[in-house]
Amino acid sequence: MKCRICGKGAQFGHNVSHSKKSTLRRWLPNVQRMTIMVEGRKTKVNICTRCLRTHYKTAR
Repeated sequence: MKCRICGKGAQFGHNVSHSKKSTLRRWLPNVQRMTIMVEGRKTKVNICTRCLRTHYKTAR
């Protein structure tokens, strides 16, 4: 799960319960497999939704 445009990937941290016991957890980016135009040709890429939004805004 990694964005091909910006390189955004999973981040790691802790869940902290009420008793302050820490357990490991991951935050995953919202990565979608989309077909977009990259350098003039259609390509299937894993792209995060933030980059996809920016791509559509600048493609107009």
